[in-house]
Amino acid sequence: MRSLQSSKHGKAPGFFTLCVALCVLAALPLLAGARARTASITIANNSGRTITHIYLSHQDQDDWGPNQLGEATIASGGTYTVNNVSWDQAQVKLVAEDGNGCFSYGVVSAASDSTWTITNDTAADCGL
Repeated sequence: MRSLQSSKHGKAPGFFTLCVALCVLAALPLLAGARARTASITIANNSGRTITHIYLSHQDQDDWGPNQLGEATIASGGTYTVNNVSWDQAQVKLVAEDGNGCFSYGVVSAASDSTWTITNDTAADCGL
């Protein structure tokens, strides 16, 4: 009788370990989806303005990072690609500042390479 009880208790830790392992395996796809995405974002300036700064933020926040252009500018008719954008959400908010201090906003996919085209019709916030 005693050997029956000890063998029953001996299997419990193995069963528990198996359950934990199965839960971890089931959670792996969810954890993979939470990791940062890497993409390239091309900004096409089809407006009459020169773009002097590009900033990135989470779509629903104003947590702007550093200027992505560095010392570069995007002249009218030009493009600039920000490479290896690592982002933890499906979309990224961009703001472009022109030489007059006006800002234009756009949202693009961060899940794959994207293009944001700025035109003369793209709203510009000039603080008025």
